[in-house]
Amino acid sequence: MRVSSKGRYAVAAIVFLAKRGVKTPLSLRQIADFQAISLSYLEQLFSKLRAAGIVKSIRGPGGGYILSRSPNKILISDIISAVEDPIPERKLNKTDTNVLWEALGNQIFGFLRSISVEDICEQRIETTETAVYDNSSSFAIAR
Repeated sequence: MRVSSKGRYAVAAIVFLAKRGVKTPLSLRQIADFQAISLSYLEQLFSKLRAAGIVKSIRGPGGGYILSRSPNKILISDIISAVEDPIPERKLNKTDTNVLWEALGNQIFGFLRSISVEDICEQRIETTETAVYDNSSSFAIAR
């Protein structure tokens, strides 16, 4: 799994929508201005988010975008999967380090699949341990 600026901006925009309330549509201009994201870039992201059923567009005066479902039903992995370009499939040699990166990607996806937009809005994500690299070429766990 890859998480690029597309994924980060999409998550930020969806969290912003969630915090503003699911009943009040926001224009992409409002979201772009508040999040400091290019409007044309945001249009591309929201096209993908709409196609994935994460947001709905409301036309007309006072229109904009709203979440298509409750923030507790939208997983961060849903958002990332909607906007990120798929990584091309390729055959991997079992001794190749690509197996390591594929396994790491699967762990990241599993983590993102366990977090909802509501979890972020309610600040229910905690970091319990952080890996720290020391100069002795080994990792240590900092608490």
